[in-house]
Amino acid sequence: MKNILIHGLGQNETSWNMVETELNIHNMNVEKPNLYSIIKDTKINYSTLYKKFAEYCNRFNEQLNLCGLSLGGILALDYAKEFPEKVNSLILIGTPYKIPKFLFKLQGVIFHIMSKSTFEKIGCTKRNFLSLVSSMSDLDIGTNLDKIDCKTLILCGIKDNQNMENAKLLNENIKNSYFKTIGNASHEVNVDNPKELANIIYDFWREIQE
Repeated sequence: MKNILIHGLGQNETSWNMVETELNIHNMNVEKPNLYSIIKDTKINYSTLYKKFAEYCNRFNEQLNLCGLSLGGILALDYAKEFPEKVNSLILIGTPYKIPKFLFKLQGVIFHIMSKSTFEKIGCTKRNFLSLVSSMSDLDIGTNLDKIDCKTLILCGIKDNQNMENAKLLNENIKNSYFKTIGNASHEVNVDNPKELANIIYDFWREIQE
């Protein structure tokens, strides 16, 4: 069984470092792909990113426990819809049920005025980052959720007001799913409260493997 942590849009694999440290205490190993590295030298949009992510996951011969935050959660959902036999479990953190188009447009404006160095820190060019954001505005995340039949844990930071309703909608529409909030955390739960998140991940993965 492979355990894979998938970072969010404005993050990279190092955003999981503190969570990984806590999981390692329990002798639980994880993979942390950098999404921008696996799609290197290719023009980034959501479709090509998902294709490369699916290829990355399909390299593993065993089943997968996928844990994704935001963009990472969307990728994990899409992979579970297409390859349900490959996915042992899902953990979705701050993952939208619907793309908030107005908020996405507002974020796009903000991203346009940010410096190139901000994006380079996460391993992505500004041009590719903006292309990815633009391509996500019409994603229909809530379709085909009935194809997901693995155990699913849906998490949301208690201060993540934007995604709280989304988390509840995912919980209502994914069978065999559970919903839980994480204290002292906003959207980036893996950064805001890594210890509590790691404990929840560990308990969930241990339970489904027993």
